[in-house]
Amino acid sequence: MKLVLNQKNIPILATIAVFFLIYTVGSVMYSGFFSLRVFTNLFIDNAFVGVIAIGMTFVILSGGIDLSVGSVIAFVGVMSAKLIHVYHIHPVPVILIALLFGAFFGFTMGCLIHFFDLPPFLVTLVGMFLARGLAFLISLNAIPIKHPFLDSVVDFGIPLGFRAWLPATGIIFIVVVLIGIYLSHFTRFGRNVYAIGGSEQSAILMGLPVGRTKILIYSLNSTLAALAGIVYSLYTLSGYPLACVGLELDVIAAVVIGGTLLTGGAGYVEGTLIGVLILGLIQTFITFQGTLSSWWTKIAIGVLLFIFILLQRYLSATSITTKNQSAEAVSEMHVQQA
Repeated sequence: MKLVLNQKNIPILATIAVFFLIYTVGSVMYSGFFSLRVFTNLFIDNAFVGVIAIGMTFVILSGGIDLSVGSVIAFVGVMSAKLIHVYHIHPVPVILIALLFGAFFGFTMGCLIHFFDLPPFLVTLVGMFLARGLAFLISLNAIPIKHPFLDSVVDFGIPLGFRAWLPATGIIFIVVVLIGIYLSHFTRFGRNVYAIGGSEQSAILMGLPVGRTKILIYSLNSTLAALAGIVYSLYTLSGYPLACVGLELDVIAAVVIGGTLLTGGAGYVEGTLIGVLILGLIQTFITFQGTLSSWWTKIAIGVLLFIFILLQRYLSATSITTKNQSAEAVSEMHVQQA
């Protein structure tokens, strides 16, 4: 029996290989690196990044992009802090308001992209400036978040043994990952996302609801960005209008390193999870090293991103060549039959 490796699976296999390579090197070099506590910290410290990255995976799978997610986090954080700290509103309705804002924000951008045929890059760039500006309108300074309910949420967690535990933020991250996996592999929505990313024109010809799916994609992504804003607020217990500047680029990097093609149509939510963990591993590695600047994290991410973009380029070129050769073979066969 001959095993054939699908080219679409090469990026995620490369992602898994990079993850195990970094983890192995760190475990050999530093005592305590290979521990349950360090591993769970990857989920805790990168929970808000991971929540956004799951939504961004669907956006990139469809061939789009969203630059507004970092600003949405900042706005949700400042708005929530203002409502809780200044107006003394209970956090539960505040969380609902934040999620509704995210859904409406994404729905609006999705409608502009679909109905007016505008580039996602420009629409979400406008959304980025708009959400950041709204955050500054609410407050120019950081606002603390203090409430007994939030304290109980922050203190909640699942003990895992070996001095490790999984707090509420990590649990939210894992639940979002599981929902993302279900949506991408077991629903019609997920199949439509892959079809649109593979070829939007073909999806239209097949009668798929392209417009509705696009609007749902951006609505889902912004809702998850709002949820990430809540997670980030729980992580920092404050709202700050300058929070998460440039985070959208880290999120896109995590998705691409996770094996999702920038051109759309190929990738896995599972790969994005590993991509987020790789970013966390790099930060942890530099922390254990002790003498390197934190800016080396950006350098390492940039190098990895460059390698994965080259890999995607190579696979795309190989795929095109294979399709052309197949077309030529079919053409020659028709000529011979004639």
